[in-house]
Amino acid sequence: MRGKILAGALMALAFFIPATPAAAETPPLGLDESCQMVERKVYKDVRELITIDPDTAEYIKVRILVAQLRSAANDHSFVATPRALQTALSGSEDDLRTFLTTDIEEVWLTDLRIKISQALAAGGTNVDEAAQEVLNTSSMDAHLAFLNDGLYAARELDCAAQATPTPSATTAAPTPSATATASPTATASPTASATDTPTPAPSASLGASGGEGGGLPVTGANTATVAGIGGALLLLGGAGYLIGRRRRTRFAS
Repeated sequence: MRGKILAGALMALAFFIPATPAAAETPPLGLDESCQMVERKVYKDVRELITIDPDTAEYIKVRILVAQLRSAANDHSFVATPRALQTALSGSEDDLRTFLTTDIEEVWLTDLRIKISQALAAGGTNVDEAAQEVLNTSSMDAHLAFLNDGLYAARELDCAAQATPTPSATTAAPTPSATATASPTATASPTASATDTPTPAPSASLGASGGEGGGLPVTGANTATVAGIGGALLLLGGAGYLIGRRRRTRFAS
């Protein structure tokens, strides 16, 4: 009875025991799919998590190891590993030991490949190239190196490529539109002034009003001529009167 209680206590403590000392370290920063700075996801090497020999270790320690592996897999949001561990726990002791010895690395690698495929689907050109190169291999080290370092290096290149053309495209667009809208307004003002040219109409009305008797009296050179002719006629009339009077006085004498 005490052995079962001790085993249960060890199983409970396994969920609180860090798999490796590196888990307490603060992960470095990196860019996510939207080019925002976040903490990197550091994926663990399952070979480093298995610190006992599953074939010779006590069974209670084997089950503690399984609990640690399941906790790490859940932290990484793995899919295949937790299911495989649950299936192995449902079997015999020998089945569990065999799984931890021969199959756990393959299942862990499957989950790593799933994560790389997800990054490839959401990544840019550099992420795609680096991810495809890793997926063409079966190396655990290559998969871990990509997810922990190579992925973020490729994202930096893709984010830098996206940020470069964005300002030039937005600043160049308003320039032609501004000039295009300014030119019609400049040409519109002369057309308005051209339509205002009929203002000299009052000069024509002045000429017309002079001929209808409603204008001002005629003065100037014409008046002087008429006055001169009238004066000349008066002088001629006076001269004729004096000559006629003299002739009458002569005939009377």
